Amino acid sequence: MATELTVLDAGDLCCAPIVREAMSAESATALAAKFKAIGDPTRLRLLSLVAAHEGAEACVCDLTEPVALSQPTVSHHLKVLVDTGLLTRTKRGTWSFYALVPGALDDLADLLRTPTTA
Repeated sequence: MATELTVLDAGDLCCAPIVREAMSAESATALAAKFKAIGDPTRLRLLSLVAAHEGAEACVCDLTEPVALSQPTVSHHLKVLVDTGLLTRTKRGTWSFYALVPGALDDLADLLRTPTTA
């Protein structure tokens, strides 16, 4: 018994075709970690405070008072931001300084933009 198939033209398709490369599973995992890191209000505030400092760099000692948390708690939050690639950490004597990773926030912002239609 033969089955008759109907040929559809492009206007009959139920779904739009994929026209650009989709994100890989590995990229999605890495980006989800970044969004999770900045999903915490304290970490988002710390990121903003670092960005607001001259040269987009701040000592951990400058960040504890604005967020009203202890230095170990602030250091933990900063470590999460470093581990996800949003901040860098350098030691100078006994103090740790944190700086924005160039372009890291731009990359996240680009993902949130609505694609333009051609």
